Amino acid sequence: MPDMACSLEQRVEFTLWTIFFRQGMSWKKEIREPRPVSWTVDKRKKGGVDDMAILAECPICRTRQSVKKKACKCGEDLDKAKGSKRVVYWISYRLPSGKQKQEPVGDSIEEARAADGKKKSQKKEGKLFDIKEDARMTFDELSKWYLDLESVKAQKARWRTEISLNHLNSVFGKMIVSKIKPVDLENYQIKRKAKGKADNTVDLELGAAKAMINKAFDNDMISGETLKAFKRTKRLLKRNANARSKVLSHDEFETLCSYSALHLKNTIMTAYHTGMRRGEILGLTWDKVNLKNRTIELEAEDTKDNEAREIPICNELLQALRTIPRALHDNHVFLYRGKPLKALGKSLKRACVKAKIPYGRKIKDGFTFHDLRHTFNTNMRKAGVQESVIMAITGHSTREMFDRYNTIDTEDTKKAVDQLEVFFQNVTQNVKQAEKSVP
Repeated sequence: MPDMACSLEQRVEFTLWTIFFRQGMSWKKEIREPRPVSWTVDKRKKGGVDDMAILAECPICRTRQSVKKKACKCGEDLDKAKGSKRVVYWISYRLPSGKQKQEPVGDSIEEARAADGKKKSQKKEGKLFDIKEDARMTFDELSKWYLDLESVKAQKARWRTEISLNHLNSVFGKMIVSKIKPVDLENYQIKRKAKGKADNTVDLELGAAKAMINKAFDNDMISGETLKAFKRTKRLLKRNANARSKVLSHDEFETLCSYSALHLKNTIMTAYHTGMRRGEILGLTWDKVNLKNRTIELEAEDTKDNEAREIPICNELLQALRTIPRALHDNHVFLYRGKPLKALGKSLKRACVKAKIPYGRKIKDGFTFHDLRHTFNTNMRKAGVQESVIMAITGHSTREMFDRYNTIDTEDTKKAVDQLEVFFQNVTQNVKQAEKSVP
C-alpha cells in the first residue's frame, strides 16, 4: 500500500502502475510511448481478441467472462462447473456497423470453438451482416419503403401493386415482417377466397408481396428465413391454368368490325394485325408510326417488358391508318371526341352484342380485347411464321409466354390427324413396293 502521506499525484501514478502491471503492459511503453488513437480500431479490423472471443457464463451470477478464467468473481469454481456441463458458452463478435453481438452456443466448448471459427470465416469472406431490419420492421413500414422506390414508381401497373399491398396491410400491417409465417399467408388465401375473390386475384396480391420481399432481401433488409416464408407459400392457380383459349375467326373479326364505331374499329384492326397490347395501342403516337417504311417503332418506355420493338404494318392496316385524320392539338393516333382514347369496354361490348359474339371473361367462350393478341399469335403460327420471329413482333420474352398466347384449336388437331393418315398411307405404300421388288 502506498503511504497515505504521499501526494495525490504519486497515489494516482502508483494506481496506474498497478493497473498496467496486472494487464501485463509496460509502464514505459504505454505511458511514455502511448499507442496511436487508431490502435484499437486497427486491432478490431484485423480480428483481434477484442473483436471475436468465446465467453463462459457463470451458472451462479450469469457473468460472461473469458474461458481461461478458473474462478468467477462470485466465488464459483468455473472448472468444476464446466466439467458438470453447467457453464453456457457464448461467442462474441463485432458486426460491420461496429455493434458488439453475443450469441449462446451451448455447454460444449468444442461447439463454441466451431461456432467461433465459422464467424471468423464469415468475417474474412465479408459474409458477416448486421441484424436485419425485419427483426423490428412492420409489414406496413416495408410496404411504404417499397412503394417509394423509383423503380416501383416507374412501373406501369404500380396502382395494382399498391392495391394488393393495401389488402395485405389490412391483415399484416402491424406485424413484424420476420414474424409472418407460411401458415399466416395460407390463412390469408383462404379468407380472401371465402370473400369471393378469384384465385388469380389472390395470387396477384401475394405476388406483389413476394416481389417486395425479394427486393428487400436483395437490399439486405430482411433475412433468408423471412424470404423463405413467402417462397414456401404456393399459388392457388397452377401456372397457365387461367390462360385464355379464345381465338377470333376471320369471319368473326370482319363481322365485329362492321358493327364497331370508327374509333373502335381502328383499334381492333391494329390489334388483330399486329398483336400489340391494349396499352401500347391506346398510347400510340404518330411519331412512332412510319407509314413510309410500314413499321410501328415502339421505344422501351412504350412496352410492358421495357424493350424496344419494331412491328411491321400489313396492307389492310396501312390503308386504315392512312384514313385516320391527324389532330393538331394531340399527337395520339386514336382519339375519341378530340381526346386520347382511354377505355374500350362499353363500345366493344355493344359491338359484340350486335355481332352476336359472347363478351366477357366470365362468359363461356367470351371475347375480350386482349384475345386479339392470342388471335394474332395463332394466325401467325398457322401461316408458317417462325416462332422466334413471332416473339420478336409481339414482344414475348420467354417461350412460356409465347405458348400461353399460341392457341391450338380443333382445326390444328384435325390437320394433325390428316397428316398422320398421310404418313400411314406412305408407309403402307412403301411396304407394298418393297414386297413387289422381292423376286
